[in-house]
Amino acid sequence: MAASDNLTAILYKVDDIRLEQVPVPEPSADQVLLRMDSVGICGSDVHYWTHGAIGDFIVKAPMVLGHEAAGIVEKVGANVSHLQVGDRVAVEPGVPCRMCGFCKKGVYNLCPDMQFCATPPVHGNLSRYYAHAADFCYKLPANMSLEEGALMEPLAVGVHACTRAGVSIGKNVLICGAGPIGLVNVLTAKAMGASKIIITDVMENRLEAAKAMGATHVYKVGGEKTPEEMSDDIESILGVKPDVTIECSGVEASVRFGIFCTKSGGCIVLVGLGKPEIMLPIVNAAVREVDIRGIFR
Repeated sequence: MAASDNLTAILYKVDDIRLEQVPVPEPSADQVLLRMDSVGICGSDVHYWTHGAIGDFIVKAPMVLGHEAAGIVEKVGANVSHLQVGDRVAVEPGVPCRMCGFCKKGVYNLCPDMQFCATPPVHGNLSRYYAHAADFCYKLPANMSLEEGALMEPLAVGVHACTRAGVSIGKNVLICGAGPIGLVNVLTAKAMGASKIIITDVMENRLEAAKAMGATHVYKVGGEKTPEEMSDDIESILGVKPDVTIECSGVEASVRFGIFCTKSGGCIVLVGLGKPEIMLPIVNAAVREVDIRGIFR
């Protein structure tokens, strides 16, 4: 493959993705040029493709897709010393300013100047060659494949969500949505010592996958039941209300259901991104002191 071959997936507008050749970027002094190996297709990529926006993030100009990625260092910038040509790395797709109060406190994901791959107007890395900040590229151990390296970004979402939720030994966890992010939350909650993990979805095959990956219980949502009635079902299955709910679908009815399910004094973390405004049973959450938290990754 010639270094001039930089085939790239570019989203122009809704339902209009094109594979085009673009110039191979030259890394700055603090960057590395990566020969991309594995780039996952996130739900956000699909959402931009099919809807052109996620909340306030709107595709207004052609944008390169992709942010779940791993590649091989092809070239290093003048200031880079911890990486060298040939290193296999996982990419952390959000590069903050490093200087603001959020960055200095260690919560750099909240940096107001965050440059996050494939979040308008920032280009992503679904290319053959891509330049990225070297300090946000992490060398992979020899026993980890590049495909596994690309999964580090979605796994990090699960770790962040479970940390925000306070998952710990002995807690009962409800996960709404058995897509890829729901599944990495299953893995993370299990690793953090959760006692019971129940996961919901509308598709049987996803629930089967979740069961195989460590969920102790599964529950198929849908039909004619109200969120309150499904909440009663969850309590019957577990014997108690879940301490923690991690909502990964972004569907309004699922968020409502998650609030009703969560025990008084518990916590629901909103991971899935749906409509920018939804109706919530906020009084129910308030009087039962159910914390509603979000994550930005």
